[in-house]
Amino acid sequence: MSDACEAWFYHLEGIGVDDVLPELLEKTLARNWRALVRAPSEETVERLDVHLWAYRDDAFLPHGVAGEPEAERQPVVLTHGPGNPNGAQVLFLVDGAAPGDVSGFTRCVLLFEGADAEALAAARQIWRSFKVEGRAASYWRRSERGWEKQA
Repeated sequence: MSDACEAWFYHLEGIGVDDVLPELLEKTLARNWRALVRAPSEETVERLDVHLWAYRDDAFLPHGVAGEPEAERQPVVLTHGPGNPNGAQVLFLVDGAAPGDVSGFTRCVLLFEGADAEALAAARQIWRSFKVEGRAASYWRRSERGWEKQA
């Protein structure tokens, strides 16, 4: 893993984290990467834990929760704390979770609600701080054709 973590910002409009996160986690696992999903609270972790087991009738995402036995062996770990218990290459930030130390990750993916002024302001602040740190950052927005890189 490299300390040159690139940041991808996903602007959610008319679609929520619960709809987008499984799709992005599936793509991450298809690359044989591990993922860490950082949420701001235990309640959000619990909600995502239930959701990832049942988000589709014909599929589930194998995952664990930080602090559970053998979480470090899971391809996806959900947490509301610092660290990287499963040695993930990709850090997902949801519902306003702070990035903390992103060194050691290949990619940091921030999902934010575009209609939420506070979430938008927080995403802009994180964008600025990543740019000041010299990190590559890209901005993604969904269109009829799917996710498109805007910047």
